[in-house]
Amino acid sequence: MAMPEPWEFDIDFNEKTGHVTRVAAGDNARFDSYIKAQNHATDTSRAAVEKLIPLAEELKVIVALENVWNNLWVKPDLFRHFVASFNNPWIKAYFDIGNHVKYAPPQDWVKALGPLIAKLHMKDFKLNPDGHGGKFVHPRDGSIDWPAVRQALDAAGYDGWATIEDGGLPLVEFARRFDLIESGQ
Repeated sequence: MAMPEPWEFDIDFNEKTGHVTRVAAGDNARFDSYIKAQNHATDTSRAAVEKLIPLAEELKVIVALENVWNNLWVKPDLFRHFVASFNNPWIKAYFDIGNHVKYAPPQDWVKALGPLIAKLHMKDFKLNPDGHGGKFVHPRDGSIDWPAVRQALDAAGYDGWATIEDGGLPLVEFARRFDLIESGQ
């Protein structure tokens, strides 16, 4: 279905329902199917998460919703709204640092999500030189400004876990790079 390129997204959404009303500047008629799919996903995801809340409360387990690579909730404020809309301490965000670099810098996501972040995925993404498209790469080989991300995490008060999501980097080298990131370098 037609959808804006990552750099074209200019989203407006209804603060009450979380439904997207516009995804790009100008006429959005060509994106109607995408808007409908986004809003359907919001509604069905909401219904599924709401069913989990009683059990999460009973077991005292956080349900952490990840910003996965699926072209949904592609802007920090939209994803924050979705997670925060449950208004429940057992519903949080599992922020994948590399998944949405093509839509907004990770530090912007961290600033938007703030205390809603329950856990992190550590990976990197390298944007093409023109800022359009790119590929996943090992941490510190990509376009992420790791010192800015670390500073945003500190400002958000995050001191939780981070999970490695990387293909092929030896653990010793990943640990060295993670230590640099953790130290704000």
